[in-house]
Amino acid sequence: MKFFNNDADKLLKIIKARRDVRGNRFIDKPIEDDKLQMILEAGISAPSVGYSQPWRFVVIKDTTIKKALVENFSQENEKAKNIFKERPLYERLKLEGINEAPVNIAVLYEPKEDAVLGMTSMQKMGEYSVVCAVQNMWLMARALNIGIGWVSILDEKKVLHTLQAKPNTQLIAYLCVGYVDKFYEESELKTLGWDREKLLEECVTFK
Repeated sequence: MKFFNNDADKLLKIIKARRDVRGNRFIDKPIEDDKLQMILEAGISAPSVGYSQPWRFVVIKDTTIKKALVENFSQENEKAKNIFKERPLYERLKLEGINEAPVNIAVLYEPKEDAVLGMTSMQKMGEYSVVCAVQNMWLMARALNIGIGWVSILDEKKVLHTLQAKPNTQLIAYLCVGYVDKFYEESELKTLGWDREKLLEECVTFK
């Protein structure tokens, strides 16, 4: 398969346009089955250590499960509010869209029982492989003008219990997926002044 310079330009544009979508941006519009399939296929097309493909994707539309996850978030968010009590902005942030998004996807890591090529020294490579799948999904969703929000203010053990996940499974990402009213031109947290954007020269060292 041959690629051209304009393909690279389009990819970089999609990468730079990716946003973490908050719950107040989702609209009441279902995701087409074929587009959801494309997002999931992008996920399983990610690189994985030792070709282990250790991911599992749980697609959630069930309102009972969503309700349990919202309660989980609310409990954990109360703890976070105490941590960030010196930063009033935190109270104003909408940090999940579990109910608002038509689809939630829990991205799980299912470790293999046998040794995995490439993981004998760096055990975390399995989890990192699943993170690559999440990034693929995020970029595909953005290319389809579908938003994704990553909810990390959750008790992992409770999420896995709610989803009846297999033993030893890990929760890597809980994603809220759906169409949005708009995408911000820049990161919302950058725009609100939560933190500043790092420059490329701050992140690169040559030796």
